Amino acid sequence: MSRRAALRAAGGAALGASALTLSVGCSDSGQADSPAEIDALTAQAERARRDSVNATAAIAVLPDLAAALGVVAAERGAHADALGAEIARAAAAVASPTTTAVSAPPVAPPTLEQLRADLADAQKDAARLARTQSGYRAGLLGSISAACAAEQAVLLP
Repeated sequence: MSRRAALRAAGGAALGASALTLSVGCSDSGQADSPAEIDALTAQAERARRDSVNATAAIAVLPDLAAALGVVAAERGAHADALGAEIARAAAAVASPTTTAVSAPPVAPPTLEQLRADLADAQKDAARLARTQSGYRAGLLGSISAACAAEQAVLLP
């Protein structure tokens, strides 16, 4: 088999797996989400939003890490947005990204150690919650956990 044929086969397999994952993840199981499940997602979204705000605030005291902190802030903001969309879907409410409240930055920007600790806690909590979910929600939480691990190990070593 030529390299080109192998790459085509691998690409087709990846595309097929992605389509299958999306169709299974987006299917409705017919079960309503419990308030506890929605509360757990809400806590994750609030934590992500807080991490985003803290990373942005830390840029002022850690200018040498401004690029890395900007990436952390953007990724955690994206996590909060994705979780907010899932919460809105689960609660059968209309999602409105303009109504998301952003907390004011803390009085004192967090230290690098505090940011790392917050990301470690977020990673563990998202992984724990992912194991209790299925489909899209489990994938979303697993992805958030992996991103937090990468942020700790690569961006804020």
